[in-house]
Amino acid sequence: MGRKWNNIKEKKASKDANTSRIYAKFGREIYVAAKQGEPDPESNQALKVVLERAKTYSVPRAIIDRAIEKAKGGSEESYDELRYEGFGPNGSMVIVDTLTNNVNRTASDVRAAFGKNGGNMGVSGSVAYMFDHTAVFGIEGKTEEEVLELLMEADVDVRDIVAEEDSVIVYAEPDQFHVVQEAFKSVGVTEFTVAELTMLAQNELELPEEAQAQFEKMIDAIEDLEDVQQVYHNVELK
Repeated sequence: MGRKWNNIKEKKASKDANTSRIYAKFGREIYVAAKQGEPDPESNQALKVVLERAKTYSVPRAIIDRAIEKAKGGSEESYDELRYEGFGPNGSMVIVDTLTNNVNRTASDVRAAFGKNGGNMGVSGSVAYMFDHTAVFGIEGKTEEEVLELLMEADVDVRDIVAEEDSVIVYAEPDQFHVVQEAFKSVGVTEFTVAELTMLAQNELELPEEAQAQFEKMIDAIEDLEDVQQVYHNVELK
């Protein structure tokens, strides 16, 4: 599928290495997931997914515990989950998922981040149809053949299995996230380089150098927004 998940993650981690921004985003997401259901990941699947993601980004336990305790404490703080879709240079496509306590502010900020960097916001559905909601796992220490055999023995169907550098990347239907996760854990695989529910572009776009620089500047501006949780796009990263 060509997504180079390890490279994407390394780039994001490098960008966030000297800031607490990624922890703040996870803290908000964990709080919302815990608030919407039970604050126990064993009975709250949405929270379980977020915590698995947080683990792959080495989010400190204190951040996680604080967010869950905040939800348990009955905080009245509330957030809306909103998705924005838009276009960047050369017809590139972008999906922006947000958690916000001020819808007007977030819409204005996202629109400005697009507009000031050569892009524009689209209407709902203008981009999302070109992406597939997908569960993605990355594991180390096993070959493609070993992973395939493991999943076949567990009677788990997946979309694709791809070797990438030192990892094997597994793509599955989103409703199979926990099934795949448990299949790995049943044979002792508990650490993942990637454990995400994502929006995967059906086709990737390669941009010329100048457009690539403009696109990355736009994505940086969007990701820097306080209310933005996830950004998905169809551009092949170089």
